[in-house]
Amino acid sequence: MASEKIAIVGGGLVGSLWSVYLSRRGYDVHVFDRRPDIRKMKIIQGKSINLALSERGWKGLEGGGIGPQVREVALPMTGRLMHGLDGSLTYQPYGKDGQAIYSVSRGLLNQTMVNIAGERNNVTLYFSHRCEGMSPDEKSLTFVNEETGERVTHTFDRIFGTDGAFSAVRNRMQRMDRFDYSQSYLTHGYKELEIPPMPDGTHRMRKDVLHIWPREEFMMIALPNVDGSFTCTLFMAFEGKESFEHLTTPDAVRAFFKKWFPDAMELMPELTDDFFANPTSSLVMVKCYPWHVKDAICLMGDAAHAIVPFYGQGMNCGFEDCTVMNQLMDEHGEDWGKVFSEFTRLRKPAGDAVLELALRNYIEMRDRTADPKFLLQKKIEARFAAKHPDKWIPLYSQVTFTHIPYDQALRNGDRQEAIMQRVMQMEDIENRWESDDVENLLLSLVERM
Repeated sequence: MASEKIAIVGGGLVGSLWSVYLSRRGYDVHVFDRRPDIRKMKIIQGKSINLALSERGWKGLEGGGIGPQVREVALPMTGRLMHGLDGSLTYQPYGKDGQAIYSVSRGLLNQTMVNIAGERNNVTLYFSHRCEGMSPDEKSLTFVNEETGERVTHTFDRIFGTDGAFSAVRNRMQRMDRFDYSQSYLTHGYKELEIPPMPDGTHRMRKDVLHIWPREEFMMIALPNVDGSFTCTLFMAFEGKESFEHLTTPDAVRAFFKKWFPDAMELMPELTDDFFANPTSSLVMVKCYPWHVKDAICLMGDAAHAIVPFYGQGMNCGFEDCTVMNQLMDEHGEDWGKVFSEFTRLRKPAGDAVLELALRNYIEMRDRTADPKFLLQKKIEARFAAKHPDKWIPLYSQVTFTHIPYDQALRNGDRQEAIMQRVMQMEDIENRWESDDVENLLLSLVERM
């Protein structure tokens, strides 16, 4: 019955996209967010974390009919550009020619999507509404209007929790019998910084790549913005020899950047101001099960599977949730119990796998992208994949440029890594990597392993 009244708690990226999907089906959709109306805010690029849109995310956006609007605020990045401590630059393409991931400002993207949701006649948006209670049996939600202090309770036919890693909906589900939940933090945190545009509005570095400064135990990345700036993110430990705990004065920050990121420091005139104005943020991971309560409530996005950002898949995974949920509604109609149980069954393994992939990719970005042998391994894989696309898709391409389930991609990647470790042990591999011997060994190992 398309007249059903549906609540979406959380008006972020996943919540706003899912509201568009539901509105297209004719439901009466009510979106609640605890933050003020983002449509009225001035979004300053370079001041908030950037996101990397890839194939799974684009499919979710296109399914909601809003891909073209988002493409207007996204910039393609064809590969990684590693900045060595000696000033050397090493480029590693992400995939085949023509493949790219897209840099987009989180704030600008969220504002764009909320604008689109707000234009729907059957989507009602509520801002500054903090969810402080939920009754699964009654399908009711209680909110406090943080502008007026008013407390109000609404009832719905269906409730979706898309309210992030610290979800109020999930918090209520955690009190239910046989609900599993775990939360953990990395010992590393992050801080947002900025490389401003040139006076004429152009970029100070290549704008078609994701810039990485790998420094083993820590790293910095920079993603381009459409206004000519770059959003930089410094990832490092909270405590230890090289850590945030020692960067407490402008002199300490300047000395640290001069030592480890001298080429970037030259492009950051407001470095110390940005460093102390912007917070040092933590990195949290969440696992839970099940993701639904009967036919009444379902979690999506970070509320179900919050991950660390090192594969650029948090948003993409959340958008893929929308794709999968929509497909299940096509298959099962309004048998919500079946839709929700199938969603949990399909997406829980994927959510666990993408978390593992993200943790591994931090080590790769931080340590291995500066390792010549690792870069050679990637060249060998890319060459073999180009010649035998039916036998080999690199793990990064499986995750970023296909719709292979994350858990299947992880299994495939582990198998391929075992094969590549055998190949990399070949004598004089540095000079033989383009030889028939290497290709034939790969072909035999692919058949046997």
